Amino acid sequence: MVPVRTGTLFDLAGLTQLFTAVAVLQQAERGTLDLDGPVADRVPEFAAAGKAGITVRQLLAHTAGLRPGLPLHRARGRAAQLAMVWREPPLSAPGRVRRHSELGALVAQELLERVTGSPLDACLRQGVTRPLGMAATSFGPVPYTQAAATEDQRRPWSPLDRGMLRGTVHDENAHALGGVAGHAGLFSTAADLAVLCRALLGGGAYGTARILAPESVDALLAPPGLGLAVDRPAFMGELAGRGAAGLTGFTGPSLVLDRATDTFLVLLANTVHPRRRPVDHGPRAAAATRLARAVRKAGRPGGGH
Repeated sequence: MVPVRTGTLFDLAGLTQLFTAVAVLQQAERGTLDLDGPVADRVPEFAAAGKAGITVRQLLAHTAGLRPGLPLHRARGRAAQLAMVWREPPLSAPGRVRRHSELGALVAQELLERVTGSPLDACLRQGVTRPLGMAATSFGPVPYTQAAATEDQRRPWSPLDRGMLRGTVHDENAHALGGVAGHAGLFSTAADLAVLCRALLGGGAYGTARILAPESVDALLAPPGLGLAVDRPAFMGELAGRGAAGLTGFTGPSLVLDRATDTFLVLLANTVHPRRRPVDHGPRAAAATRLARAVRKAGRPGGGH
């Protein structure tokens, strides 16, 4: 048993998508991307198999009709992995069904990298983590001794044979993409994530740094949410139902932002350790409910984490 410390780094898994969404919104503010324009305007290959009309906004809102994921780790090289995405037809018409898909975040990564000419890790460092002073947040690998272990990825219970993972990305597709992916790969601490939450609740600013305009934060947090789930009670507990937005990651982390009470909750865990198991939102919902009740009892906005 390794004790958790304030500086312990956790694999954020799907929480990485929030950072990707912020970076896309930054480009939209600069006029280099049109949220309501077709993705294929910037990534022509994406138009294949009936995806020509899918917009950037639909990618981030998980309403593009894309399937949840593909076994990209079975292909060799990024070109072959992306070709799998290009060939994939949507499961439903764009804009009709909200279906969480890591493919949307991967396409958003490709979009960002083509527009900026920089890899995703550089985009997030320059646009998010460095301005906010989030020095502990980065893509892996990170120092083994500073990270919480995730899964023992050995066959037959894992599609790959990687042994005990600690300090290296858990997600198989992100691993196949070199550890830097739009849907997974970031490592961070509770304190760093608290800064990001406070910046978003503050309309995009924290201290002297501004990462988004208030209008972009509204797009991010208001229904249907961009890169975030809105009013999803499965993990938000009693924080849900008042315009709260949040996100979970497969390895165990979650965050909830409640603008109604100026409150946020960051919960970091390694729930796939030592082996993955069925998802249980009970502990996440219980923590959110405890915070919601504490804020109501106090009778004033929270701001806690």
